[in-house]
Amino acid sequence: MDNLEELKKISADIRKTIYTIAHHAGGGHMGSAYSMADIISVLYFGDVLRYDASNPDWNKRDRFILSKGHACYALYAVLAKAGYFDEEELLHVGQDDSKFGGHPKIHDIPGVEASTGALGHGLSFSIGIAYANKADGNDSHVYVILGDGECQEGSVWEGALSAPSLQLDNLTVLIDHNKLQAMDRLENIVSMAPLADKWKSFGWNVIEIDGHNHLEIRKALLARATGKPTLIIANTVKGKGVSFMENTPIWHYRMPNEQELPILMEELGLSKEDLE
Repeated sequence: MDNLEELKKISADIRKTIYTIAHHAGGGHMGSAYSMADIISVLYFGDVLRYDASNPDWNKRDRFILSKGHACYALYAVLAKAGYFDEEELLHVGQDDSKFGGHPKIHDIPGVEASTGALGHGLSFSIGIAYANKADGNDSHVYVILGDGECQEGSVWEGALSAPSLQLDNLTVLIDHNKLQAMDRLENIVSMAPLADKWKSFGWNVIEIDGHNHLEIRKALLARATGKPTLIIANTVKGKGVSFMENTPIWHYRMPNEQELPILMEELGLSKEDLE
């Protein structure tokens, strides 16, 4: 897709849907979903990810793994917009009769490639898929989004060490580097700096971008380095798109109050009818 304005509109629609899901579900990790909304919009609608919504198990599809599974409202919104299922289903997330929960579940939800939520496992899962594709001669590419707080998990660094050794140039990892985790700023809990240097030292092709710039996102997602995996550090803002959520730790999991809700609706372009 060459139309950046259309990608921006899709990202705005995804942000609207994220809140609509949270509104009907009664809660959700909106801040984490908003920080990656532009990334996942470009991935699915920027002519990057190879997929067929009418045939979710197509063998030649690229795979996307959302390792930070708590941000699944962004994934649900994108999959619905891509045509994997009816958007009406998103009005029932978290309810007893719904297959959509607070974390994505493989097999139950078309388009979901892994059950995630226990942090630190998505990278290793993705490495297994990428390695199998190599062995099978399948040219499918594997993309995975990690949270920066998630990178405090030791299993992430085991994967970071192994993927270059396996020469997995069919693997692209994105770190949603919003610099916040559940309780505080990353640097006040376990600092990850210098993040790029760490991954480079393990043998990765490292690219650093503005995670809200659609052109930069697309260029990085399409980048390849022969014989080594690619790591994209996407500098983002947690809660991006809603002024009072941006860069504020309390918005890891919280719903707006009566004073905040009208601000959110105006900034996202939501109407009362959208929430009925």
